[in-house]
Amino acid sequence: MTGTTSEPTIAPQQALLPARLVLAGPDTGLRRTDGAWWPRSHDLAGELPALLMALNARWGRITRITVDSGMWPVSPRRMTLAGRMVHLSRCGTPAGRHKICLLSYGVGRCDLLVVPPESPPDEARHLMDEARDMPSSPKSPR
Repeated sequence: MTGTTSEPTIAPQQALLPARLVLAGPDTGLRRTDGAWWPRSHDLAGELPALLMALNARWGRITRITVDSGMWPVSPRRMTLAGRMVHLSRCGTPAGRHKICLLSYGVGRCDLLVVPPESPPDEARHLMDEARDMPSSPKSPR
């Protein structure tokens, strides 16, 4: 964190561990959930850099993120990551519990199931596999 600004600045070297992330294949159709993420802690500012770096190739420049206020009791309103501003908002609805929504200009939306950091490894792997293998949603009629 710098002394002249209120948003956290995360250097890439601080994100030493790769994100624990599984994603559905890019050709699996419309989905409610694009995969799952298992963060190591409830420190959102510390966890997001690795997640965004892992998603960069597929979702590009993510500019907005919505998180569950119950899962992430403390979160900044914005962060500077790799020289770009990312805006964060929080929701407190039961439908958003254990989810994170990431928005990228020109690419779209990525919705991930968030496996609680304290989950036992076997349970976490099971939840992540289920999220990745969830069937596609049928296309809505126009």
